[in-house]
Amino acid sequence: MRALVTGATGFTGGHLARALRARGQDVRALVRAEDAGAQALRADGIEPWMGDLRDARALGPALAGIDIVYNIGATYRQAAARRADYHAINARAVADLVETGAGAGVRRVVHCSTVGVHGDVEHPPADEDAPLRPGDEYQRSKLEGENLGREAAGRCGVELVIARPSGIYGPGDRRLLKLFRGVARGTFVTLGAGEIFYHLTYIDDLVEGFRLCGEIPAASGRTYILAGGEVTRLNELVARIAAAAGVRPPRLRLPVWPVWTAGALCEAVCVPLGIEPPLYRRRVDFFTKSRAFNIARARRELGFSPRVGLDEGIRHTLDWYRAQGWI
Repeated sequence: MRALVTGATGFTGGHLARALRARGQDVRALVRAEDAGAQALRADGIEPWMGDLRDARALGPALAGIDIVYNIGATYRQAAARRADYHAINARAVADLVETGAGAGVRRVVHCSTVGVHGDVEHPPADEDAPLRPGDEYQRSKLEGENLGREAAGRCGVELVIARPSGIYGPGDRRLLKLFRGVARGTFVTLGAGEIFYHLTYIDDLVEGFRLCGEIPAASGRTYILAGGEVTRLNELVARIAAAAGVRPPRLRLPVWPVWTAGALCEAVCVPLGIEPPLYRRRVDFFTKSRAFNIARARRELGFSPRVGLDEGIRHTLDWYRAQGWI
């Protein structure tokens, strides 16, 4: 079996590409430059292939001889990202991969979306049929990518599987570094009551979920939420990180609305200039929007079974951060 992984120089895509290679698969990675990330992939037995998801003409050669595509590449939330960038990479490229893949003989495309397409979960835990209410440009473009991918798959006959991961963490992750570091150093500040749900997914479990999406025949045409086996409220998550770090849980709390207002002002000033704001409203959303999900469909149809417990995953992640000198 030959697989193409997009986004393989990133955290999630890199873990997936290496896990597939470790299982004996031939893995090609679509990369934008011959840089240190590409060289590291090559050293691990993965074939870097120069190309850009925004260039449909470059996809044909990259897809030649490929059986399964794992589309992990995406534009995340960055001040310099324009609406056109979100559309081109997170949405249009999904259809391009499906359509070009059909001509190259690709059998299946596994597209990494996000549970963020469900927005704030009013009645947790949410399953795949819960209302779709994306709350920002990133989430809207991910939902658009799902829709464009399904339309293209219907036209071309390629099998499409959509995976919606919840919050991803583990060794190599930087997005949740501020949470772990703030708790470990006693500087973490909770906005509001801290009673919203937060659902994490350890990277090794997620990678296995992606593999199952690529290889289980009955997954064709289906959508799966991939998440960890435990759901906690934010206060409990902070307490468990503190326990693993050997510190007392931080107790400082602030009301939500002043920080949200400050975030809105920062965005209004910085985003038009392409400057990364010191504070985003979406960072405030971390404290106000519940994220709790039901993985029964993935368990039943894929045999997906998260193996890394939350406390174990927290310990592994903290150990890695310490090894990097980040905590």
